[in-house]
Parts: sequence; structure tokens; C-alpha cells
Amino acid sequence: MPPRRIEDAEGRAALAAVQQGSTARPDLATAVRWSLQRLADDVPGNSVEVRVPPFAAVQAVPGPRHTRGTPPNVVETDAATWLALATGALRWDEAVAQSRVSASGSRADLTAFLPVRLGV
Repeated sequence: MPPRRIEDAEGRAALAAVQQGSTARPDLATAVRWSLQRLADDVPGNSVEVRVPPFAAVQAVPGPRHTRGTPPNVVETDAATWLALATGALRWDEAVAQSRVSASGSRADLTAFLPVRLGV
């Protein structure tokens, strides 16, 4: 069964709560999952896996699809960094320079896809 889709209103509300200082796990989880969902919707594909543990991971970006094992293009970061990237509060190059993002593979640069179109 596919994961439950988060409605935009629910995602926007969770993101707004986090941006206003909420540290409640449900707000953070929903904001991360929704923003990753929006990334995957806006940049469909299977060549890059974007991971924000422990909340979610999505595959996005057009290109070759991997079928088994660890994908060749992986981006991993924490929730706060991901939300800063997704909203444009942090630039990709800054996050990489500060070692706040682990990115491996030739397609793992998300500069062209950030900030995510969240409509907040």
C-alpha cells in the first residue's frame, strides 16, 4: 500500500508551526514528509534518494533508476537542515560547505530543485 499523501493544507500548517518554533514531533514529521512529497511531485524520477531520517525518504530527479541495494545517488540530512533547504532559508552550497548534508553520486546536487515549491 502506498504511503498516505499529506494534503497541502495539513503540510503548510505543520511547516508554519515548525517555523514558529514548534518542536512537537508530529509537526516536524509532517512538515518533513510533506516537503519531501512536494519535491518528489515537482521533480519526478528515481535517480536520487533523498533521506531525512527518521522521518522519510523519497526518490526524485529524472535519470537512471537503481533496482537493488544502495542507490548510487543519495542525499541525507537532518530535519532542520532539510526544512531550511526546502524553504530557501539555507542554500545548498552553504549546507554542503557546513557538512550539514551528505551527498554522494553525480546527480546528488539538488541546487536546481531548491527551494521546493511549497506555496507557504
